[in-house]
Amino acid sequence: MVSARVFVTELLEKADIQIGGNRPQDITVYDERFFNRVIRYGTLGLGEAYMDGWWDANALDAFINKALSAHVERGIAINLASVLTLAKAFLFNLQSRERAFTVGEVHYDLGNDLYEAMLDKRMVYTCGYWGGSPQKTLDEAQEAKLELVCKKMGLQKGDHILDIGCGWGSFAKYAAEKYGVSVVGLTVSKEQAVLARELCKGFPIEIRVQDYREVNEQFDRIVSLGMFEHVGVKNHRTYFEVANRCLKDDGLFLLHTIGYPISCLTSDPWINKYIFPGGLLPSIAQLGKATERLFIVEDLHNFGADYDKTLMAWFKNFDRAWPRLKGKYGERFYRMWKYYLLICAGAFRARDTQLWQIVLSKGGVPGGYQSVR
Repeated sequence: MVSARVFVTELLEKADIQIGGNRPQDITVYDERFFNRVIRYGTLGLGEAYMDGWWDANALDAFINKALSAHVERGIAINLASVLTLAKAFLFNLQSRERAFTVGEVHYDLGNDLYEAMLDKRMVYTCGYWGGSPQKTLDEAQEAKLELVCKKMGLQKGDHILDIGCGWGSFAKYAAEKYGVSVVGLTVSKEQAVLARELCKGFPIEIRVQDYREVNEQFDRIVSLGMFEHVGVKNHRTYFEVANRCLKDDGLFLLHTIGYPISCLTSDPWINKYIFPGGLLPSIAQLGKATERLFIVEDLHNFGADYDKTLMAWFKNFDRAWPRLKGKYGERFYRMWKYYLLICAGAFRARDTQLWQIVLSKGGVPGGYQSVR
């Protein structure tokens, strides 16, 4: 029988990753239990072993890029963690109304100080739009993304906007400031809402701690930036029915979401346990099915490669700020957060994960929609 060490070593070698090597993608193993843990628990075991200090990579983002590009995960696709996660997804609606606020409590309520240190000056917690320019700063890339969204929706002064998943009010404030619109922003995070209201003070912006399913008003435009990943496949149709109900007949809806190339019922077990409980990346097929008879797809724009740059910028900010944050969060949190940011950067670099901006209308734009880039 092949030992766990030999099995994992051979699997990594297929991705040009060496144990004990000195290249960016190579790793060092400090605890022999690492090998059995990875085989038994897959990506959950890999992430937890990293948090426990059992292994390290010369560059986590490079390691994950290599591993995903070679589809190493398929070698251990069936494991205890993945089976349990899939069973829960079949049996329960993990994004029901009762569970809607869980991700807010676990992730977004961690502390505004963490996000203020990590993000750009407008506190945008979604992919920046670098537009092929590596010379851009994070601040510039995020403002370019906000401007892109406004242009795609054709905002006009006086428009009333619904922002589903408004975060700290970055889009709401930008749109109100630059385009003279009013905004209702929804969040499931009490901590976000407190700071968002402060940052948006003086503008016609209402920040609500509210589940999207509870909204009944109508709006000229709807935007949702980086929230759909928390909806879940069992609620996709409901989400778009709510958007259809809340959008005026001549309005536009811009959906900005991370996506996955294949349809799944579950997310990565480590991400689900430690970062985004109940999260699930949609596929194009799932989005298409959920929008049938509700919306016309006017435009689809994939700039997922830009998320690699965004995540690397976030990690650089987080790492630089860590000396003043570590007293509150602790060293295990540092390894968890570093792992989260860098493996996600590697996944986008490998093009294993996508970022889509989709413009939707209820009945089709007369004469056709003019795409904006």
